[in-house]
Amino acid sequence: MDDIDALLAIRAIERLKASYFRCMDTKDWARFEAVFTPDAVMDMQEEAGDLLRGAPEIAAYVRTQVGPVETVHHGHMPEIELTSDTTATGIWALHDIVIFPNGVRLDGYGHYHETYAKGADGWRISSLKLTRLHTDFRTPEEG
Repeated sequence: MDDIDALLAIRAIERLKASYFRCMDTKDWARFEAVFTPDAVMDMQEEAGDLLRGAPEIAAYVRTQVGPVETVHHGHMPEIELTSDTTATGIWALHDIVIFPNGVRLDGYGHYHETYAKGADGWRISSLKLTRLHTDFRTPEEG
């Protein structure tokens, strides 16, 4: 892969992750599912004790977790490494805000550790692990 192709691949992966965040926050579950490979793995064991396999299971799980809440996810400072013409790894700094129906607000900070695969339909997330560095909770009374 030459330098131009490498830059285009990295940019495509950045757009893919942007879609991941946008689709989760706007509750676009069909498009959210489409950011994953069919056999993707989501490791949420540190966060919630769950290990999910397959794009449909991942999308259904995330929908049950964040569907009824207001969310804002930001990914920053991607560290993307192309490991072949069709595979890559990435680490993204994360800040998320989750506002529950009862008004409790979570502000979270951490990292996404991911792998990507390129198929006929472009780049997709093939594995994802969320690690948290810090989490703040505020009740409505705390403002």
